[in-house]
Amino acid sequence: MQDFIKTVIPSNMKNLQIGTKEFLELYNDGKCELLDIRVEYETKVWQMNFGLRIPAPQLPQRLNELPKNKLIVVACPRSNRSNMASTYLLTQGFEARYLQDGLLGLMGHLRGVDAQDITI
Repeated sequence: MQDFIKTVIPSNMKNLQIGTKEFLELYNDGKCELLDIRVEYETKVWQMNFGLRIPAPQLPQRLNELPKNKLIVVACPRSNRSNMASTYLLTQGFEARYLQDGLLGLMGHLRGVDAQDITI
């Protein structure tokens, strides 16, 4: 954690997040995996048909379910929880970023004909 905190400087902050368009490009190329960290009552209300679902509180016990060879893009409805969870994953040796626009932004982008922008 001490090494990680040394990297938290303004010029590196863009490396901790990823926008929707860049995420979609990497996801479609098989270079990243989406990690939905919402808790169960949230995913009961609305779900997505792609990505991994591991609620944030369960993440430490379920790290073995994450691919080590891909970028992990962590997402929650906005981005506050995913920012914290992606930071945790970085400290555990994963390549991780949080989805800047959150799941709400991603779903907003994938409405109607734009749903074709993702390969599932």
